Amino acid sequence: MTVSTTVSGRRMLGSLEVSATGLGTQTMTGDLYGPVTSRADMVSLIRTATGQGVTFFDTAEAYGPFESERIVGEALEPVRDEVVIASKFGWDIDPATGQRTGGLNSRPESIRAAVEGMLARLRTDRIDLLYQHRVDPAVPIEDVAGTVGELIAEGKVLHFGLSEPGVETIRRAHAVQPLTAIQNEYSMAWRGPEAQVLPLCEELGIGFVCWAPLGMGLTTGEITPFTRFTEGDFRPMVPRNSPENLEANMALVQLLQDWAVRKGVTPAQISLAWLLAQRPWIVPIPSTTRLPHLLETLGAEEVTFSPAELTELTTALEAIMIRGDRLPGPALAMTGVEAPTPMG
Repeated sequence: MTVSTTVSGRRMLGSLEVSATGLGTQTMTGDLYGPVTSRADMVSLIRTATGQGVTFFDTAEAYGPFESERIVGEALEPVRDEVVIASKFGWDIDPATGQRTGGLNSRPESIRAAVEGMLARLRTDRIDLLYQHRVDPAVPIEDVAGTVGELIAEGKVLHFGLSEPGVETIRRAHAVQPLTAIQNEYSMAWRGPEAQVLPLCEELGIGFVCWAPLGMGLTTGEITPFTRFTEGDFRPMVPRNSPENLEANMALVQLLQDWAVRKGVTPAQISLAWLLAQRPWIVPIPSTTRLPHLLETLGAEEVTFSPAELTELTTALEAIMIRGDRLPGPALAMTGVEAPTPMG
């Protein structure tokens, strides 16, 4: 089964229509890539995105925790019926303090409590797309899917998704409650989903959402072996961003810079346009806190490749081996997507 795209910069995630490029909001809390200018600026940025045609906004209770959802709720309240809001559950978070009190928690009662909190923070009566943030090995995925199915029947949730699951988890969940989208890391710096997850999504008619579609900044060309990150930035903990690995990974940056010159665009736009060209049901959700970066990423939708160009670029990409894991060890252990066999 295949999923077709619609016209005018829209794509289908299963039966859910969204803008071809969404907006991730995790960095807007200031605790991932470092401080942000102000909360008011983040609200304004989201509202600017809606004016630019973005209809798909991604958040999670864990971002902040809670603060990202509050920002999204405030920003989108005036246009709530014109946008699609996705959020994620799956952690032990104290509803009173917003502090994490443990690890993963996808017990049915926890899912229900999480959704009630989301509805309040997002100032809405439904979550358009609800993901399990990470698979909880202590709770059968069938129980998770069944609980979300009940919430869908109640009208509090409209669509079901999984973030970073393995292929067997996808099949088992989909058999209980059809999945609308899978959200995994996917970029020119990390192509793991291509081996099994993307073919399975195509088979089952499930859309695919790319988090970190710019490789956490690597494919923008702004990170080099000489980069010094600000205090509070998560990226120095990512193995592929160590100085020694970055030196090797500059081969990817050079490839993107060469193509950017060739096409008269930016490396970030080449990176996102390549993702959009992979499947008509792939939707990247770059996260940004700056207006120029927002406009730059949306401009990627205007970049096109001929079939010959796409083959040439992908062949060159396959000759480059990215060094270093995509996440720190503990975070990587919570994902279900295996690395593909290197082709270069």
